[in-house]
Amino acid sequence: MEEKVVATNRKAYHDYHIGETYEAGISLLGTEVKSLREGKANLKDSYAIVKNNEMFLLNCHISPYSHGNIFNHDPLRTRKLLLHRKEINKLFEHMTQKGFTLVPLKIYFKDGKAKVQIGLAKGKRQYEKREAVKEKDARREIERHLKRK
Repeated sequence: MEEKVVATNRKAYHDYHIGETYEAGISLLGTEVKSLREGKANLKDSYAIVKNNEMFLLNCHISPYSHGNIFNHDPLRTRKLLLHRKEINKLFEHMTQKGFTLVPLKIYFKDGKAKVQIGLAKGKRQYEKREAVKEKDARREIERHLKRK
Protein backbone atom coordinates (compact mmCIF):
# COMPACT_ATOMS: atom_id res chain seq x y z
CA MET A 1 0.00 0.00 0.00
CA GLU A 2 2.25 2.71 -1.31
CA GLU A 3 1.00 6.27 -1.01
CA LYS A 4 2.22 9.01 -3.38
CA VAL A 5 1.12 12.46 -2.18
CA VAL A 6 0.27 14.84 -5.01
CA ALA A 7 -0.86 17.97 -3.14
CA THR A 8 -1.34 19.03 0.47
CA ASN A 9 -3.39 21.83 1.96
CA ARG A 10 -0.98 23.26 4.54
CA LYS A 11 -3.13 26.35 5.00
CA ALA A 12 -5.98 24.19 6.33
CA TYR A 13 -3.98 23.33 9.46
CA HIS A 14 -3.30 27.05 10.00
CA ASP A 15 -6.89 28.22 9.50
CA TYR A 16 -8.84 25.35 11.09
CA HIS A 17 -8.94 22.92 13.99
CA ILE A 18 -9.05 19.57 12.17
CA GLY A 19 -11.19 16.91 13.86
CA GLU A 20 -12.00 13.61 12.21
CA THR A 21 -10.45 12.78 8.84
CA TYR A 22 -11.91 10.60 6.12
CA GLU A 23 -10.47 9.01 3.00
CA ALA A 24 -12.62 9.49 -0.08
CA GLY A 25 -12.26 8.35 -3.63
CA ILE A 26 -12.57 11.02 -6.29
CA SER A 27 -14.32 10.80 -9.64
CA LEU A 28 -11.90 12.10 -12.29
CA LEU A 29 -11.57 12.34 -16.06
CA GLY A 30 -8.64 10.74 -17.86
CA THR A 31 -6.71 13.98 -18.40
CA GLU A 32 -7.20 14.93 -14.74
CA VAL A 33 -5.59 11.68 -13.61
CA LYS A 34 -2.63 12.27 -15.94
CA SER A 35 -2.27 15.82 -14.67
CA LEU A 36 -2.36 14.59 -11.05
CA ARG A 37 0.37 12.06 -11.83
CA GLU A 38 2.47 15.04 -12.99
CA GLY A 39 1.77 16.62 -9.57
CA LYS A 40 -0.24 19.57 -10.87
CA ALA A 41 -2.96 20.16 -8.29
CA ASN A 42 -3.76 22.90 -5.80
CA LEU A 43 -6.09 22.53 -2.79
CA LYS A 44 -5.95 26.17 -1.67
CA ASP A 45 -9.44 27.59 -1.01
CA SER A 46 -11.13 24.27 -1.85
CA TYR A 47 -13.88 22.71 0.23
CA ALA A 48 -16.44 19.89 0.15
CA ILE A 49 -20.23 20.07 0.32
CA VAL A 50 -23.08 17.59 0.59
CA LYS A 51 -25.79 18.04 -2.05
CA ASN A 52 -28.59 15.56 -2.84
CA ASN A 53 -27.00 12.97 -0.51
CA GLU A 54 -23.77 13.10 -2.53
CA MET A 55 -20.50 14.77 -1.66
CA PHE A 56 -18.70 17.15 -4.03
CA LEU A 57 -15.30 18.85 -4.03
CA LEU A 58 -15.36 22.49 -5.11
CA ASN A 59 -12.57 24.94 -6.10
CA CYS A 60 -9.92 22.23 -6.35
CA HIS A 61 -7.58 23.31 -9.15
CA ILE A 62 -6.17 20.49 -11.27
CA SER A 63 -4.15 22.01 -14.12
CA PRO A 64 -4.94 20.95 -17.69
CA TYR A 65 -2.83 18.04 -18.91
CA SER A 66 0.20 19.24 -20.88
CA HIS A 67 -0.33 16.76 -23.77
CA GLY A 68 -4.12 16.92 -23.76
CA ASN A 69 -5.77 18.69 -26.67
CA ILE A 70 -9.51 19.25 -27.12
CA PHE A 71 -10.21 16.56 -24.53
CA ASN A 72 -8.73 18.62 -21.67
CA HIS A 73 -10.87 19.39 -18.63
CA ASP A 74 -11.96 22.57 -16.85
CA PRO A 75 -9.36 23.10 -14.07
CA LEU A 76 -11.93 24.19 -11.42
CA ARG A 77 -14.79 21.84 -12.24
CA THR A 78 -16.86 20.30 -9.43
CA ARG A 79 -15.75 16.73 -8.71
CA LYS A 80 -17.74 14.01 -6.99
CA LEU A 81 -16.26 12.40 -3.87
CA LEU A 82 -16.91 8.72 -3.27
CA LEU A 83 -17.86 7.86 0.32
CA HIS A 84 -20.16 5.36 1.99
CA ARG A 85 -23.72 6.56 2.67
CA LYS A 86 -23.22 6.28 6.47
CA GLU A 87 -20.13 8.52 6.27
CA ILE A 88 -21.93 11.12 4.15
CA ASN A 89 -24.88 11.20 6.56
CA LYS A 90 -22.55 11.54 9.56
CA LEU A 91 -20.62 14.37 7.90
CA PHE A 92 -23.86 16.12 6.89
CA GLU A 93 -24.98 16.07 10.55
CA HIS A 94 -21.73 17.70 11.65
CA MET A 95 -21.88 20.28 8.87
CA THR A 96 -25.31 21.49 9.97
CA GLN A 97 -23.73 22.54 13.28
CA LYS A 98 -22.43 26.08 13.32
CA GLY A 99 -18.82 26.63 12.37
CA PHE A 100 -18.02 23.24 10.85
CA THR A 101 -16.87 22.72 7.27
CA LEU A 102 -15.24 20.00 5.20
CA VAL A 103 -11.73 20.79 4.02
CA PRO A 104 -9.58 18.62 1.75
CA LEU A 105 -6.19 18.02 3.40
CA LYS A 106 -4.34 16.15 0.68
CA ILE A 107 -4.70 14.38 -2.66
CA TYR A 108 -2.70 11.21 -3.12
CA PHE A 109 -2.52 7.95 -5.04
CA LYS A 110 -3.07 4.76 -3.06
CA ASP A 111 -2.77 1.44 -4.91
CA GLY A 112 -3.04 3.33 -8.21
CA LYS A 113 -6.29 5.11 -7.30
CA ALA A 114 -6.65 8.83 -6.62
CA LYS A 115 -7.84 9.56 -3.07
CA VAL A 116 -8.65 12.73 -1.13
CA GLN A 117 -8.26 13.04 2.62
CA ILE A 118 -10.97 15.35 3.92
CA GLY A 119 -11.16 16.67 7.44
CA LEU A 120 -14.04 17.94 9.51
CA ALA A 121 -12.81 21.40 10.42
CA LYS A 122 -13.84 24.21 12.73
CA GLY A 123 -12.48 27.67 11.98
CA LYS A 124 -9.83 29.21 14.22
CA ARG A 125 -10.11 32.73 15.54
CA GLN A 126 -7.40 35.26 14.65
CA TYR A 127 -5.81 35.15 18.12
CA GLU A 128 -5.64 31.33 17.97
CA LYS A 129 -3.73 31.56 14.69
CA ARG A 130 -1.25 34.02 16.25
CA GLU A 131 -0.76 31.72 19.26
CA ALA A 132 -0.10 28.76 16.97
CA VAL A 133 2.58 30.73 15.11
CA LYS A 134 4.20 31.78 18.43
CA GLU A 135 4.27 28.16 19.66
CA LYS A 136 5.78 26.99 16.38
CA ASP A 137 8.50 29.66 16.54
CA ALA A 138 9.26 28.82 20.19
CA ARG A 139 9.53 25.10 19.37
CA ARG A 140 11.86 25.86 16.47
CA GLU A 141 14.03 28.08 18.71
CA ILE A 142 14.31 25.36 21.37
CA GLU A 143 15.29 22.77 18.74
CA ARG A 144 17.91 25.17 17.38
CA HIS A 145 19.44 25.61 20.88
CA LEU A 146 19.43 21.85 21.51
CA LYS A 147 21.11 21.22 18.17
CA ARG A 148 23.97 23.61 19.07
CA LYS A 149 24.73 21.78 22.33
